[in-house]
Amino acid sequence: MRVGLCQLNPTVGGLHANADRIIEAYRLCVSERAQIAVFGELAICGYPPEDLVLKRRFVDDCWKQVERAASMTSGCVAVIGFPERDESGRRYNAAALCRHGIVEAVVRKQALPTYDVFDEDRWFDPGEPNQPLIDVDGVAVGVSICEDVWVDDGPVAAQASAGAELLVNLNGSPFHQGRLGERVSMLQRRASECGVPIVYVNQSGGQDDLIFDGGSMVVGPEAVLHRLEQFVEVVRVVDVDLTGATSIDDGAVAPELDRREEVWTALVTGTRDYVTKNGFTDVVIGLSGGVDSSIVAAIAVDALGADRVHGVLMPSRFSSDHSVTDAKSLCDRLRIEHRTIAIEPAHHAFLDMLEPSFVGRAADLTEENLQSRLRGVTLMALSNKFGWMVLTTGNKSESAVGYSTLYGDTAGGLAVIKDVYKLAVYELCRWRNERSEIGDLVPESVLTKAPSAELRPDQRDDQSLPPYEVLDPLLEAYIDGDRTEGDLIDSGYDAALVTRICRLVDLAEYKRRQNPPGLRVMAKAFGRDRRLPITNRYR
Repeated sequence: MRVGLCQLNPTVGGLHANADRIIEAYRLCVSERAQIAVFGELAICGYPPEDLVLKRRFVDDCWKQVERAASMTSGCVAVIGFPERDESGRRYNAAALCRHGIVEAVVRKQALPTYDVFDEDRWFDPGEPNQPLIDVDGVAVGVSICEDVWVDDGPVAAQASAGAELLVNLNGSPFHQGRLGERVSMLQRRASECGVPIVYVNQSGGQDDLIFDGGSMVVGPEAVLHRLEQFVEVVRVVDVDLTGATSIDDGAVAPELDRREEVWTALVTGTRDYVTKNGFTDVVIGLSGGVDSSIVAAIAVDALGADRVHGVLMPSRFSSDHSVTDAKSLCDRLRIEHRTIAIEPAHHAFLDMLEPSFVGRAADLTEENLQSRLRGVTLMALSNKFGWMVLTTGNKSESAVGYSTLYGDTAGGLAVIKDVYKLAVYELCRWRNERSEIGDLVPESVLTKAPSAELRPDQRDDQSLPPYEVLDPLLEAYIDGDRTEGDLIDSGYDAALVTRICRLVDLAEYKRRQNPPGLRVMAKAFGRDRRLPITNRYR
């Protein structure tokens, strides 16, 4: 069976453009004699459309584009994901089976996920069981959608029992570290149980905080027979051995990416698509000479190109000389335009303005946070004037414990490394430096100096927080592992440290709710994955 794997990068709500790309990909498949062309889950509207599907007109407009795409079909079957509404008003996550100019049949998703980032029973009703197979040149093909294939003894197993010789599964499966391996393990198990190969097509690209890595594949009972590259839009026609025994094409399985390369590429993909799909061309970043702003600048350059990235140095009297020189060195290595806007005059002006109200009160965090907020105001002014999106630079360790300033360093359009712990930031920088052909992109001095917010003389992160070698594993256990304070203390962590850090994490929830969206690269990110109340006295 010749199968077209159509791994596209749709834009949510870009219905006409998405359909155009589907038609273009379909024609390519036909030119290469494909018998069936498979697209991603909800490919017409992009995944996830969220509450757009609650709008009647939206679903109607999606159907019009499905009909337009179907009208272009010939003998090759096109399997296109779309949101459907029946005559009773029930909504479905569906796939249109298109051939010879019409929609011949519709398959509806039966298993609706409501865990992690998914909330599908808010938008859809489950499809009916025992949906029919389709005939493709004499081969019985079962079509299912995403979660259907993850269910043991579920819809896919039923299709195999009904005589399916090939199983096709449409996906909108977001990336997180290790996800590709999880998919491969599940699909091999399912193909072995069913005794037939599975065609698994996933979308690629970024949508808000979610990143889709593609990695579309054909899996047999014994091995992965074909796999497309991750994080790229690609259409490829492959020959599938219906016994699932061999890969007909040599070199048909794209290699898995190194763990660090996978995360870096995800961050680049998410940054590029969030910026461009929202109508921006350029970004602006406040550069402190620290590792967080340095990695965000490097990611932005890989995503958009150096000519579309602008750096701003905003020193105060507490900024060290090496911070300024390190930031300038970074700009030179990345070849990005940069400028220096000192905040000292504005800081003094604010202190003078507030002095009558602060009489009798000692200087504290208030005066320190003014500096961060002045930097935020400066970056937003440049954003307003030039139409640049502000990229914020806070990492997951800082966001977890609230080591940030509301309306200061959290002000911006996208938090690029919001889901990357501090130790991983260093690891990613070193990996990117190793891959550079022009020497280190992130200066070695940035990677070896003590982290500091530089809001007061000789300030260092470890004066307020434990070393990141201690902090990050504790945070991962509490946040990503959902362990309680008692669990952590029982496992050997210092009780006083656990109580203090967990309290900081809980109290910072109100800050995180006001932060910009951040790219999800771990299995449990703040926001869609981890949803806790702001007002919360549970300890």
